[in-house]
Amino acid sequence: MLHNYNDVLKVSDLAQVLGIGKNAAYALVNQRIIASIRLGRMHLIPKQYLIDFFEAQRYNVTKL
Repeated sequence: MLHNYNDVLKVSDLAQVLGIGKNAAYALVNQRIIASIRLGRMHLIPKQYLIDFFEAQRYNVTKL
């Protein structure tokens, strides 16, 4: 699933992976639901952070 993406994703990549809009992806990152590294104005999401999010959601039944 994530093999087609770089090791570090941009928010636009995150939106594409999750099948959501860019604004919704920014909301997930800004609310720290998905961890990111901020460089200036850019949010970078290492693949491991996204995998951690997926694993946490397995046990979390709340809606995003």
